[in-house]
Amino acid sequence: MHIVLQLIPKKYLIGGTLILLGLSGLLIMSTIVAITGEFEKDSQQSDVTEIEGGGIGVGTANVSPEVMKYQPLLEKYAQKHGLDASYVPIMMALMMQESGGRGNDPMQSSESFCGSVGCISSPELSVDKGVLHFKSVLEKAHYDLKLCLQSYNFGGGFINYVMKNGGKYTPELAISFSQLQYQKVKHTGNYHCVRPEMVPYSACYGDAKYVDAVLKYYTGTITADGKPAAPASGGSSGKSGVKVIDAGKTLIGKTRYVFGGGRSQSDINAGRFDCSSFVRWAFEQVGMNVGPMSGVTTDTLKTQGQAINPKDMKPGDVVFFDTYKIDGHVGIYVGNNQFLGCQGKTGVAIASMAKGTYFGERFNGRVKRF
Repeated sequence: MHIVLQLIPKKYLIGGTLILLGLSGLLIMSTIVAITGEFEKDSQQSDVTEIEGGGIGVGTANVSPEVMKYQPLLEKYAQKHGLDASYVPIMMALMMQESGGRGNDPMQSSESFCGSVGCISSPELSVDKGVLHFKSVLEKAHYDLKLCLQSYNFGGGFINYVMKNGGKYTPELAISFSQLQYQKVKHTGNYHCVRPEMVPYSACYGDAKYVDAVLKYYTGTITADGKPAAPASGGSSGKSGVKVIDAGKTLIGKTRYVFGGGRSQSDINAGRFDCSSFVRWAFEQVGMNVGPMSGVTTDTLKTQGQAINPKDMKPGDVVFFDTYKIDGHVGIYVGNNQFLGCQGKTGVAIASMAKGTYFGERFNGRVKRF
């Protein structure tokens, strides 16, 4: 073999070696591309399945920015613990009542986790254990969502009490349980009525009106199986969808895009909007409140309404795009692969979201019906 190699000119040996190295590199690159392509395909399919399932935000969480920032963590741990994502807005409302999103234990999970207040000092651990506890209580309550919420405040003993007294949450049972428990602990002097209206009842254990307190931060209905559902108004498609598009079209050619614009009346009067403030304004014109003027963002809008499969979207549905960040841009679908939005160079205008276009390549499949 050594003799044969000596007989072959050195330049051919070098050339052949380079060719073999090149072919090996191409083979490795092809394998990587194939694997990556399969991963992306699986990932995209997973996203579509989540949208088809109803997904996050079936109802609407009307909460502070401090709570809103925890939405990704609530989604993450709902998935980790096998909890239907439609409960995320309810848990955001619960967090709003518990802490307003402030502090190191925003879901007030310490007692359920370790039996004492203050043992959790990590907000992410609070969310992790809070979601796990919420799921556990929900299952023990046989998916009676109001019973679950009240038990999050009272403790698991309330579930046993309800099961012995009709098996279904009622406000009256919450008051009577609070009365009974207060009689057991009032001698300690550590309990007082959080609500003045409960004083005449001596219902000073916990918050007997906790369910109402949480649900004031939630817009939606609760189905017979205990799952949150969209308001029964029919949403933003149909006639109301056409109306919101017509309202939005009145600003075409009359606005300019300003990042952070549209969050004061003076901005609106001057025609200064960004994408999310324009969407909020358009829905306001048809009598739909989808968030406060000063606080609306793409992240707050994506918690609103009902998730819709992209193949089922209709004029008036709200569509999201991954631009400078995930869900960085938002607009109102008008049909024929077009949407109405406030874009950087045009202000309010109709843009294409067909495949191959700028927005078509960035449409992420998130569609919400308000």
